[in-house]
Formats: sequence, C-alpha cells, structure tokens
Amino acid sequence: MVKSNFPKQNVTAPIARLTSGAIAIGGISTRTIFTGGIFAAGIFTAGIFACFPLSTSAQSPPQTGAVTVAQAGFRRSPESYKLGGGDRIQVEILEVPELTRPYEVLSDGSVNLPLIGLISIRGRTLVEATTIIRNAYRRVLKDPVVSVSLIAARPLNVGVIGEVTRPGNFTITLTPGPGVAPSVQYPTVTQAIRLAEGVTGVADIRNISVRRPQPDGPDQVLNVNLWRFLQEGDIAQDIILQDRDTIIVPTVANFNQAESRQFATANFSPPPEKPRSISIVGQVNRPGSYVVIGGSTNSDISREGFPTVIRAIQLAGGITPDADIRQIQVRRLTRRGEQIIPVNLWQFLESGDSAQDTILQQGDTIVVPKAAIVNPAEAGVLANNNFAPPAINVFVVGELRTSLDPLRLPANATLNQALISRGFFGYENTRARRSTVELVRLNRDGTATKRTIAVDLTQGINEETNPQLRDNDMIVVSRSGFAQVVDRMNSIFGPLGPASGVLNFINLFRSVF
Repeated sequence: MVKSNFPKQNVTAPIARLTSGAIAIGGISTRTIFTGGIFAAGIFTAGIFACFPLSTSAQSPPQTGAVTVAQAGFRRSPESYKLGGGDRIQVEILEVPELTRPYEVLSDGSVNLPLIGLISIRGRTLVEATTIIRNAYRRVLKDPVVSVSLIAARPLNVGVIGEVTRPGNFTITLTPGPGVAPSVQYPTVTQAIRLAEGVTGVADIRNISVRRPQPDGPDQVLNVNLWRFLQEGDIAQDIILQDRDTIIVPTVANFNQAESRQFATANFSPPPEKPRSISIVGQVNRPGSYVVIGGSTNSDISREGFPTVIRAIQLAGGITPDADIRQIQVRRLTRRGEQIIPVNLWQFLESGDSAQDTILQQGDTIVVPKAAIVNPAEAGVLANNNFAPPAINVFVVGELRTSLDPLRLPANATLNQALISRGFFGYENTRARRSTVELVRLNRDGTATKRTIAVDLTQGINEETNPQLRDNDMIVVSRSGFAQVVDRMNSIFGPLGPASGVLNFINLFRSVF
C-alpha cells in the first residue's frame, strides 16, 4: 500500500476536458499491480478543483461519469445523441494512459476495449456509454475514473415523408467545424426537408412531427411548428435530428392561399426557378401540358417570381372571351387524395388580392370553366390584362378593296371594330352589302358555324349584333343587290363580243333610241 497524508477517497467524479480554466489535481497516489495477467490500478485522489470564477451560490459537486462533447457553433445537447456503428469515440481513464485511446464503434454497435472485449453501446448516449464502460472496467480496475467523448459522428439516416416534393430516406454526412477537437454541425428538420426538395403547397407546417425510435420502448414523437418558427423566430422549433428519425409532414385540412405564399419564400420550400409540369384545360386558347417556371414566361433568362396560375394561363395563350375567371380551380394531388383549390382572378383584378394567383406545384391541373353569361362591361377589363391573349387575327373577306392578310386586333375587338378597320364603310366601294355580314367561326371540335349578323354601329358589345371576336374568326362581306344584278347580266351578255358587258349594252341601246 502507498501511504499518504491525505484522507483516502474513492473518486468517481468526471474528469471533463475544459476549454477555459485549469484543473488542479492534488494528492494523487497510484499503484499499478500486474497479478496473473490481470491489470489493476488503485487511484486515490485528494481533490479535484476547477478554477472557474466563484459564485455566491453553492455549486453542485461533479457527478460520476460526466461526458465532454465539444459543441461550439451548434445547438446540441450531448445527452441526446445516440451512439451507433461508425461513430468514433475517445475513452480516457485517469492515470491509465495505456487504456486511453480512440475507438471505432462497430457496425453492431459494440466497441472492443482492452482487457474487457466487446461492449455494446448501441443506442446509448455518451453519459450512458460512460457508465457502461466504467462498470465494465471495475472488474479489473479499482474505482476507475472514465471519460467518454465523441470524436467523429457517423452519417445520420433520416426519413422524410408526407407533403414534400421527394419523400424518402436520406443520408446526411455531418460537417465538422474548425479546431483541434472539431465540433459537428448536426442537421435540423428544415435541412432534412430541403434534402427532400421542400414542402408542397398543401403542407401543414404547423403540425409536423418527428418520430424517434427508442431502444427499449415505444417511439418518441416530437411536435414541430415551423409556422411559429417563420412568424416569431422560434428557432427551438427547428429541432436537431438524430439517427433514424422520421419527419412526417401532414396535409393541411383547410388550404390558406395567403399563408402558402408566405412559406413559399422560406428556404425549406422548393425554389421558384424549379420547373413544374402542369396541365391546363378549359377556356384557354391552347389547352395542354406546360412546364411553368418562375420569372417571365416569355424569357429564358429571367427567373424572378413564382410559377403561378396566371403564368400558366399566359403559356396557354390566354383566356378565351367565354372564360369564367371567378370559378377557376387548381386540382392538386396530395398524400390524402385530390384537393381542389378555388381561384378567383376577378377578385385579384378588383382588389389586388395577390393570394388568388396561386403558386403551382408539380402535377397541378388548372381548370378554367366557361361562363354562363358574358358580361360585356367586364369583357373590356379582361382583355386589357396580361392573362388575356395580346392580340387576335381576324380575316375580313369578300367585297372589300383591301388586302386579304389577317387583321390583327386587340383581344377584346368586336365585329364593328373589324369592319371599320377594313374600310367597310368606305362609300367608294359600291359592291359591298352594308346591311348584313356573315361571321364564320371555327369550333374546337373541328366544325364551323356560320351566321348572318345585321350591322348596326350604334350597338355596344352584344352577341346578337356586335359580338366579341375570337382568334381566326372570318367575316364575309357579301355583294350588294345592285352588284348581284350587274354580275348576273355580265354573265348573260358576256359572249356578245368585244363590246360585251351590261354597261356597254345599255350604252348601245341608248344610242340607237
């Protein structure tokens, strides 16, 4: 035995690695004995003092088996990390440098310790692992003082399911920080959601849950409210993840367009420039499938803004005159089935409610219905907006002394406007019938309709006498009654010879009599 003037004490206090302050250890007496191949060490410590600034309040004595984890630069509680295969830990035993060294945690969660063999620490925290290793060494050491720290953390496997763009399982490699004993940047909920390419437009970010497996009991479920994180800056909502965590993003019960536009700007939502394939049907000029991106739909350079309903309508050639912009629907497939989002673009025009211009996501279908009654007063307003076609082509043919090229008119042009633009009322042309015209319209089913319309310049927009035109409409100006008689007589008297023609015949008749 080694005698000492200090009282004998069994020290089970943790020896923590300190970044500031010094540790003074006095009265340490150690005797190492090798007997029959068994290694034993007795450690006697008079006192351990940390040179921190003194406080007026009493300080609790250090607890046995404390764990030291460098955690500068990230929010992390060392008690919450669960060890597993691939982790590298540092095991330190006071006054036994032969056993102080780094160890690799094997794939089955065990660590191979000298004199002890394999010890399982899978799913254990650093505090628990310290206790397990200390108890194991008590078989060969007398009152061992053990300290366990994490050198390098293994990559984490986390699952992200629900209302995210690409649900699945993700491997996250932890990023070390600077320093001799580098810290580790642990991933958070928002970082994992970004790996899944962001939440969808119908995600319920108030009720996200994190399911965390427990080694000896039911899974722990943690609630996350990212809306509070966005509105109040409550960073505690963006919790730090552990290995085998599963993030569940539910579908919102009541879709709120205003809120969806707010969290669309967050970094855990898909970026605006991400292309999204959508379909648009109904009262648009070119129904079909389109790829919508943020920015100007007419430029491949600009990527500002979000892909919205109006951008999709622009790509589809704009609305038709029969479109009911109050009853547009966005049909969206969610994890719980199809959800219908109403869109009222008239409210957008009337009050500037930008929330009505819904941000689209992959796979959306836009339905633009046909209006039961077209309000002539609203037709002009709609034609002057950017989701109406910029112009239409109208053909005016027949008894006109103008070019046969199509006439390019505003989207809200009417029959009277087209007639005036083509010089229909120029009285030098005596062959045109000015009382009626014929309107020929190609239908979407491949058929054509033809109707006779009485011309009346005093009429406003109405379907009977002054209808609003559509792209590729054809207006046929017929011959007047006098022109028809003259043409018929020309066909009869044409074979008479060089002096043929009705007018020449009449002049000849007058000269004789």
